[in-house]
Amino acid sequence: MEVEEASTSAPGGGDRADRAFSPARSGALYRFKQQNMPSWKLALTPGSVIMIFLVIGFFFIPMGLIFLHASERVVEIAYRYDTDCIPEPYKNDKVGYIKDSSVSKNCTRKIRVHKYMKAPIFVYYELDNFYQNHRRYVKSRNDKQLLYGIKQKDIGSCDPVQTANGLPILPCGLIAWSLFNDSFNFARRAEPLKLNRKNISWQSDREHKFGKDVYPFNFQNGSLIGGGSLDPKVPLSEQEDLIVWMRTAALPKFRKLYGVIEVDLDTGDVVSINIANNYNAYSFGGGKRVIMTTSKWLGAGKNNFLGLAYLVTGTSSLLLSILFAMIHVRNPRPRGHST
Repeated sequence: MEVEEASTSAPGGGDRADRAFSPARSGALYRFKQQNMPSWKLALTPGSVIMIFLVIGFFFIPMGLIFLHASERVVEIAYRYDTDCIPEPYKNDKVGYIKDSSVSKNCTRKIRVHKYMKAPIFVYYELDNFYQNHRRYVKSRNDKQLLYGIKQKDIGSCDPVQTANGLPILPCGLIAWSLFNDSFNFARRAEPLKLNRKNISWQSDREHKFGKDVYPFNFQNGSLIGGGSLDPKVPLSEQEDLIVWMRTAALPKFRKLYGVIEVDLDTGDVVSINIANNYNAYSFGGGKRVIMTTSKWLGAGKNNFLGLAYLVTGTSSLLLSILFAMIHVRNPRPRGHST
């Protein structure tokens, strides 16, 4: 009794007694909830700030140079064919040319390999001024229909490409309707170059987003044809051109994988490209290119953005550290000084 009276009568004694007799109130969790745990707050000094910026600069600048060097080692050949593959009489009527089914759309162009290209050589097609990121375009699809097929009745999200001739379209929507349908064949010294067009899409898309027992139905049967057609006997999970196209691009200029050449190309080799120029990019003033590129540890295709970003960040940090050091030497600020 004397202990209890002493603890309750003393200031704060009740809390001490409770902690003494209650293990739950003496643990780290209780002290954390009551904000009685020891705390630590970082107090940056001018010297530490200068050192942080110096370390960032000395780390980022070499990394940027490494990334730029890796990008420069990639061998890339890009050829724009949308203007070259138009017959002379149609130079001033490109839209009329692409819509005239009686005119051949095939053209052959030769390109010279300026540097040794080690397999695998990735073939891309590139479009510019094509806004796949437009809100209405991106929404015009039905993922459940792609996975489950014609049993999916609610396809209102595919507006304005939902039905044709009174029947539902599968796959519906503007994205599938505008499927890219140019084709490319390659040859070297009159010998065809094998182009592997398998596994050009994401494996997760093939296995989880496109049905293995879902087949195209009533596709491109309307009065207005948007792009390529699909084989009604092949399930959507194997229509890799469609799968690649359905993964919409974020920018108006984009590349999509077309295939992979699995043989090396030597310096000075002349490669013939037989192009079927079918896709109507002329209506919206778009450009079309075919691209052959090797890959390095940084990825396929030349891309200097990452290296330049590291260089800019590192250089900025280095300059800031020098600036802060000069200010600190000229006007030193004592520790704890608030003004």
